[in-house]
Amino acid sequence: MQEQTMSKLGRVFLAVLLASFTPVLLPAVADEARGVNYDGRSLIINGSRELLFSGSIHYPRSTPEMWGDILQKAKEGGLNVVQTYVFWNIHEPAQGQYNFNGNYDLVKFIKMIGELGMYATLRVGPFIEAEWNFGGFPYWLREVPNITFRTDNPPFKYHMKKFTKVVIKKMKDEKLFASQGGPIILSQIENEYNNIQLAYKTQGTRYIQWAGTMAVGLKTGVPWVMCMQKDAPDPMINTCNGRNCGDTFTGPNSPDKPTLWTENWTAQYRVFGDPPSQRSAEDLAYSVARFFSKNGTLANYYMYYGGTNFGRTASSFVTTRYYDEAPMDEYGLLREPKWGHLRDLHLALRLCKKALLWGTPSVQDLGEGLEARVYEKPGTSICAAFLCNNNTRLPRLTMFKGIKYYLPQRSISILADCKTVVYNTGMVVAQHSSRNYHQSETANKNLHWEMWRDNIPTTGDAPIKSKSPLELMSTTKDSTDYLWYATSIKFYRTDLPFRKDISPVLQVANLGHLMHAFVNGEYIGSGHGSNIEKSFVLQKAIELKPGLNNISLLGATVGFPDSGAYLEHRFAGVHAVTLKGLNTGTLDLSLNGWAHKVGLDGEKLRVYTQGGSHRVQWAKAKGLGQSLTWYKAYFDAPEGNDPVAMQLGTMSKGMAWVNGKSIGRYWSSYLSPLEKPSQDVYHVPRAFLEPTDNLLVLLEEIGGNPEGVQILTVNRDVVCSFISESNPATVKSWKRNGGLIQNIADDVKPRAHLQCAEDKKIVQVEFASYGNPFGSCGSYSLGNCSAAESQKVVEQRCLGRSKCSVTVEQKNFDKAGNLCPDVSKTLAIQVRCGDGKSSPGKAREGSDS
Repeated sequence: MQEQTMSKLGRVFLAVLLASFTPVLLPAVADEARGVNYDGRSLIINGSRELLFSGSIHYPRSTPEMWGDILQKAKEGGLNVVQTYVFWNIHEPAQGQYNFNGNYDLVKFIKMIGELGMYATLRVGPFIEAEWNFGGFPYWLREVPNITFRTDNPPFKYHMKKFTKVVIKKMKDEKLFASQGGPIILSQIENEYNNIQLAYKTQGTRYIQWAGTMAVGLKTGVPWVMCMQKDAPDPMINTCNGRNCGDTFTGPNSPDKPTLWTENWTAQYRVFGDPPSQRSAEDLAYSVARFFSKNGTLANYYMYYGGTNFGRTASSFVTTRYYDEAPMDEYGLLREPKWGHLRDLHLALRLCKKALLWGTPSVQDLGEGLEARVYEKPGTSICAAFLCNNNTRLPRLTMFKGIKYYLPQRSISILADCKTVVYNTGMVVAQHSSRNYHQSETANKNLHWEMWRDNIPTTGDAPIKSKSPLELMSTTKDSTDYLWYATSIKFYRTDLPFRKDISPVLQVANLGHLMHAFVNGEYIGSGHGSNIEKSFVLQKAIELKPGLNNISLLGATVGFPDSGAYLEHRFAGVHAVTLKGLNTGTLDLSLNGWAHKVGLDGEKLRVYTQGGSHRVQWAKAKGLGQSLTWYKAYFDAPEGNDPVAMQLGTMSKGMAWVNGKSIGRYWSSYLSPLEKPSQDVYHVPRAFLEPTDNLLVLLEEIGGNPEGVQILTVNRDVVCSFISESNPATVKSWKRNGGLIQNIADDVKPRAHLQCAEDKKIVQVEFASYGNPFGSCGSYSLGNCSAAESQKVVEQRCLGRSKCSVTVEQKNFDKAGNLCPDVSKTLAIQVRCGDGKSSPGKAREGSDS
């Protein structure tokens, strides 16, 4: 850390010194030091080698008002690189019309990264996947004549190159590449193309060669990468994506390319119907330490901050909340211990920087499942070792250089000088936290709901006519989720069943994703597919009457697909319609003549905006409502500065807007295998809010109860520590002095470290036990061994302070030394942070930490 800072200061001093001379010969020397090149060991940035700790943070998945705080926390977490995709469909929504403003201000985002002294990786794509609508492609691209995406196809290559050039020119004009003194050190063209390359045969091979040549020809002065592309053409660097690239990556396809990891999945993105996704801090840390122990020099967390899929930006079935399990959660709050455990890992690896970048690697077998990976510079004291226990079940003791070391199961101990353990991936020293939701008294006290039901069209109201049902995606052109299908049919009394126990059945085969059915204006039911199987068949008993009967079907997509070959040929919507159980037998209505209407009337009237809401007649809402109903209410901004959320568990399926800005799709009625919604709490950015009279509008497709909707504030004020006597001291206890690791703490005993966010202080010690407690943050319990003084000791050291530390040492808790002599001791602490004022009422606490 200190060496890196000095090298940057040295470069600044050199630049100032050069600028003071007459610029005849010297600027050329300065220019040579700029930019990025590489060899088989690492990237070389402005003449220096670096260990690079990177995190994916996507600018449109938060707001510009949040960017500064998110990026600052990323830097404090030890990152020196931020990675982002470039999202074609938001930047060029209509062909030739560009938008780089507001949430989409890519230049501003990259500049903020640079202002913090961090680097940036720009994944231009322009295909990105990213669980983003249509993989980032704008819909208009699909309608370009004779186009085939992502292959050796002239129309596609023309538009791909055109947009790529627009992005690169914008970056160059703002001098954002490292070769110009900016923060961008890497760019990416294409994305995981090996997954589909075989589908295009030789055209795929030609395309990837063309893409590489095209990108290099843009002359950015920094390298280009292709992730998961084994045959990446020179000088492209092929990189790894996955959870364990230290073991799964076959390596660069040339010995003069460095080993880079572009996506280390911090959990798993979720789709509606999924249970929670998890990945432990220990597992994540192990994977990163393993990668750096095997010649890796850049690892990127995907995602480091996931954020929110606002509006209709999520791809098929993907939830509005994105990678909430990342080191920073959806609200930008630190998810501990993941954030802190990785911060400590980055510090430990930086202590090994000289050895990793200039040392000679070797591997020593220490026994079954055990090994030491050593980096040593001959003739110096520079040495770092990674002691690996690859057994997933059993902890082990091992000897290395004459010293005995304890290694928990599937863990790596980092010895920054080949003898001192400064970090172990399986022993978490960082604090834990639990996320809490509180009902806002200010926002909820005047939440009065009104409703307006959208119109259900018949054939006369739907202007687009055809013999058979039209394909949904090509008809809506991604302007809305919804397409109405309407037909009518006349029956005589003799056509209908006479028996009371028999009813006609409407059967609709649908290619996906979702459909609501209405007969003679009455809602009869809904059907939907899943992320795995988009298509479905709806079968519902219905009532028909003698005379004219109207059948109205509302087809819907839940995001466009984002991956796979021939993406331009995907389909959705009503496919075939039949009526069963008639006296005349089964009747096929597929060619009965259909009328179509794109979107809902409420969308066209923009009833979710202040102006549009006055265009319809609202009525008082009460209790469970009907299908296809719009609801509105006004609320004041919640008290305080904590992030804001909305509880939508009593609603079913639809979309929500605050002051005309969509906070995304909700689908509370789609339950996971745990019989719970995949998501029922939705982020409302503070930037969307005014102090008073905020307009909240919900579009409910199936039927829900808005009276159960609650405005919440979110915090991580419950902070915990769980430290055993065998844990190492925090890595902050050590520093490198030349080739030596020196202790800079009073002692190197394990300590519980607790710190409140921002200007809050510890107002309550909710749990403390020195002994054998168990559980997790938010739900600790006493074991059969606990020091009676535990609570008192912790209160003395922590109450009223913004941060505190407690040494895990028996004399602090049990001066007589009689406490459970045969039990290995652990200290568990749970405290609550606050501003000293009374807490608002709780809605749900610690339920999704």
